[in-house]
Amino acid sequence: GTGGGDTAGLGGKGGPYRLDAGHPVYQVSDAEKDSVPEEVKQAAREMGQKAFLKRLEEIRMTPHDAELYERLKLKVKRQTLSISALLESLQARGLERQWLRHQTSGDLDDTKLIDGLTGEKSIYKRRGEKEPEYGSPQLLPKRIRLVVDVSGSMYRFNGHDQRLDRMLEAVLMVMEAFSKQERKFKLEVYGHSGDSAEIKFISSSNPPVNEKERLDILKEMHAHSQYCWPGDHTLEATQKAVEEIVKEPADEYTVIVISDANFSRYRIKPETFAKIMSANPQVNVFAIFIGSLGDQAEVLKEDLPQGQAFVCMDNKDLPLILQRIFTATLK
Repeated sequence: GTGGGDTAGLGGKGGPYRLDAGHPVYQVSDAEKDSVPEEVKQAAREMGQKAFLKRLEEIRMTPHDAELYERLKLKVKRQTLSISALLESLQARGLERQWLRHQTSGDLDDTKLIDGLTGEKSIYKRRGEKEPEYGSPQLLPKRIRLVVDVSGSMYRFNGHDQRLDRMLEAVLMVMEAFSKQERKFKLEVYGHSGDSAEIKFISSSNPPVNEKERLDILKEMHAHSQYCWPGDHTLEATQKAVEEIVKEPADEYTVIVISDANFSRYRIKPETFAKIMSANPQVNVFAIFIGSLGDQAEVLKEDLPQGQAFVCMDNKDLPLILQRIFTATLK
């Protein structure tokens, strides 16, 4: 039910997992949730894990996968094409190590010996880094990690503002748009919830290669949000992404965090999140908030670095936000 105890539902306490039956959601207090005995919590968690594993088996056996995926893809077709066109236009950004000529010190440049005889001083060359010229071939891939919120609140409040639906559509757009760009881009998609700060959905070394695999990823995300343990690891997931993404050489590094704005419930301070976002100048970090109770998302956005946080409460705005991010960083 909703707001009850010990059964699957929304807003209650002690239940093994979330189940949206279409009823209004009544959220019980944290004090009531804390009153549930530990042995009941443990039993509920084990039941939830069993139900989650059973669900994963089911989603890999669905006979209507092709029809379902085509319907989902058609819904975001225009936005996906827009992102694909943008990716095609991106240029190499990384610094290239090469000989810098016309220097006043360094190794003598053999091509400028005559200039030296006439008194010219800029006749040396030295090794250094230089911005690539426009149109130069991209030598290293651009690495992007998508950090998605698959916590229980995404499922619980999906009926309120479709936040889980929007997140899944965002992931679908990105997977489709990047599917033919493996040489220029290395895409990773990781999730976080009360269970873990790093849930691997897509690794750069093993991307989904067909529609079935991409659909399975979306279904797994949805199932995880329904069956995971309560809690939030936004800070840890973002910090982990910033640390991990730079371990491989790249033309550029970008982390995009897609989450609801449910920070206050877990006592997450915006300034702490902002510090993590700016921790490594090599890594461009952005946050897109796709769920909000009241104005919490807009308030949170104002407390984060300017131009690095966005609020998306309408699916049609998401490609425009991604376009602003990619245009600003992936050039």
